[in-house]
Amino acid sequence: METTTDNRHRIQVRRRMPAPREVVYEAWTDPEGLKAWMCPGDVLSAEATLDLRVGGSFRITMRSKEQVHEHVGTYQVVEPPAKLSFTWSGLDHPNEITLVTVEFIPHGAESELVITHERFTKADVAQRYEMGWGTIARKLAGYLASNRSERVVQRA
Repeated sequence: METTTDNRHRIQVRRRMPAPREVVYEAWTDPEGLKAWMCPGDVLSAEATLDLRVGGSFRITMRSKEQVHEHVGTYQVVEPPAKLSFTWSGLDHPNEITLVTVEFIPHGAESELVITHERFTKADVAQRYEMGWGTIARKLAGYLASNRSERVVQRA
């Protein structure tokens, strides 16, 4: 975690993905696919509504046994298959608006996912998100690995 000059906090999660960046970008922008991997912590399922364009909004609802976590935001940057940037706010803290940037870096048949989440006013919240995004990246990598054979069949 890094503290910025305006005394806010920034976290970054990096993870190698077992798929080309185009495939990782597609998975990140597919509401059906998000159900399988956008599940940090005790979250059991997720649903997403995405209006994938600059100025478009999204809503992601994550459900655990005991809670529902809803997040909303607006896309600031949409550059397929390289980058997404969007505001992020939990409906339980609507005045806390942060910024998430997701970069998809090519590495041949694989890629690197870089998630930067910034503008946190509280360090402990930033640390929780760092763990959450780390779990999400791990689950996304597993999702992509398990769907690799399906992609090969579709291309043939």
